[in-house]
Amino acid sequence: MKRNLVCWKELLTEAMEENNEAWNDIVSNTMSEEEMRRPFDSWPSSGREGIPFTVWTHNSVYFPVTYDGREWVERVARNPDGKPTEHIGG
Repeated sequence: MKRNLVCWKELLTEAMEENNEAWNDIVSNTMSEEEMRRPFDSWPSSGREGIPFTVWTHNSVYFPVTYDGREWVERVARNPDGKPTEHIGG
């Protein structure tokens, strides 16, 4: 079975770019640089492989999500913005 190796830094970068944010927008991060760069299989055969984390920017809160064996990054607004949060997962 082919492994889908990624790291949280890569997935966070993609998520932040989708929201017009960058690494210099981060206010706080629960991961070290080493933890962010640690590769894991985003489609493991069982269980989670990526470590838990929370990243705060001026406008967003990023966090890990897992559903049906897949892992990725989602976000919510850090401050009230009047926009509803969509369901996460299947």
